[in-house]
Amino acid sequence: MIGELLSHPWWLWLTLGGLLLAAEMLGTSGYLLWSGVAAVLVGLLVWLVPLAWEWQGLSFAVLTVLAALWWHRWLKHRDRRHPPSQLNQRGQQLIGRQLTLDAPLVNGFGHVRVGDGNWRVQADEDLPAGSLVTVVAVEGITLRIVRSQP
Repeated sequence: MIGELLSHPWWLWLTLGGLLLAAEMLGTSGYLLWSGVAAVLVGLLVWLVPLAWEWQGLSFAVLTVLAALWWHRWLKHRDRRHPPSQLNQRGQQLIGRQLTLDAPLVNGFGHVRVGDGNWRVQADEDLPAGSLVTVVAVEGITLRIVRSQP
């Protein structure tokens, strides 16, 4: 068996690539993905162009580093194109929304009903019940509000 792998080194690289990719599926950390892809590419390269073992190892190392750098660069540009998600951040989704106060604010603090929930609100001034306000920020579990201009 070992003699067969040594006489056909591309089998060794394809097997190593398959094992690394299978291990990546079990771990899902991303570390073995690019090594597995590089091993498969070296296997294809050695199948097309027979190389000495030194060049095979060097090709594997270079392809692993290039693939990892390419992935890093792709992720870096991908993050810039997509705005940060507000999924499961209900407070952030309320910024800019206009609400009507159910009760007056005392010392700048009070509560407002939003949908089926009750939120603590804070303003720089006391406001009477029925005032139209706009949410401008979220500080923890408190909505920062200002009086809306009619």
